[in-house]
Amino acid sequence: MLAADVTGTLSARRVLLIVGGGIAAVKIPDLIRRLRERGAAVRPVLTRSGAEFVTPLALSALAEEKVYTELFDLTDEAEMGHIQLSRQADIVLVAPATANLMARMAAGLADDLATTLLLATDKPVMIAPAMNVRMWQHPATRRNLAQLRDDGAIVVDPTEGAMACGEFGPGRMAEPLDIVAALERHFAGGPLAGLKAVVTSGPTHEPIDPVRYIANRSSGKQGHAIAGALRRLGASVTLVSGPTGLPDPPGVETVRVETAVEMRDACEAALPADIAICAAAVADWRVEAAGQKLKKREGGGAPELSFAENPDILAGLAGHASQRPRLVVGFAAETQNVIEYAETKRQKKGCDWIVANDVSPDTGTFGGDRNSITLIGAGEPESWPPMAKTAVAERLADRIARFFGSTP
Repeated sequence: MLAADVTGTLSARRVLLIVGGGIAAVKIPDLIRRLRERGAAVRPVLTRSGAEFVTPLALSALAEEKVYTELFDLTDEAEMGHIQLSRQADIVLVAPATANLMARMAAGLADDLATTLLLATDKPVMIAPAMNVRMWQHPATRRNLAQLRDDGAIVVDPTEGAMACGEFGPGRMAEPLDIVAALERHFAGGPLAGLKAVVTSGPTHEPIDPVRYIANRSSGKQGHAIAGALRRLGASVTLVSGPTGLPDPPGVETVRVETAVEMRDACEAALPADIAICAAAVADWRVEAAGQKLKKREGGGAPELSFAENPDILAGLAGHASQRPRLVVGFAAETQNVIEYAETKRQKKGCDWIVANDVSPDTGTFGGDRNSITLIGAGEPESWPPMAKTAVAERLADRIARFFGSTP
């Protein structure tokens, strides 16, 4: 990820630190010391299992703050302490975020002080996962991680190495200085701070009459995930979304549209922008919609529909005469000859990158939670392994951050 000038960004910042129960909790005293060195105020919340590895006395001495442990504390709760704690911080940091704690967060449980704080907070949440490699790779943990990313959590990915259990692999909590650096990047605004992005997502609905429309199977999951990932890296994001059942990504300005023409107009209105990502599955054609519901003909037979070509939003942004974004990224959803067709599309549309994905029915890409893509730019195509759409979004956002880090 891009480095940033983050000198002094933690000075006077208030960190609510939730300590989960895992061997990585022994790193927390050093983390508190590093944060205090940089001028941050740290208020610790120690879970019962976390107290098996570090003591309240040690954390209190280092933080110079009271350590909170119990939800049903008569003194604190007389003043609704869990609400006050959750609102008085600038950020909530969960470290270590164990598999159990992540699962409870993803499910929205509030059965102890830590999870109640997390459910009550209106501040950014950062998690530093730590667990056994098998637990980290388990499908349940991957689902929970994807859900937490969708909910807006900032994830400091674990590292790979030897573990206390004797196994080797990913799952070790990031080192204290790496967590500090992630907090500094967050408060510095992220590597895409100061840049504006326009992202299209979902299908379009092209009306035939007041009842019927032409559409496609796009769920919008990939486009929404990309908008959220760009926002977490500091970009100002406008999401232009066709009809989906998805919630708006946190911190993103969402413009809801139905037709391709409306989507084109919304994208035009969002310019100027530095980044344009066209992830929506826009209908290629529209019809002249009837004012009333079309009735079946006497004697049967289908109605005659006159088709017109929809505007090409990707080509329009890539070829914009006066406000072309510095990076224009398109998507190519294909069912055969995926890379060949995608490269042809990139050249024809004039965009910088194409994200090619196979949407054949047996892949489960349309409507599913996973994707397998090939990133095509000016160099050799880069194929990524199958992963959650949220992970694709994070990786693509990181590549975009690197692109802007290497261009004037």
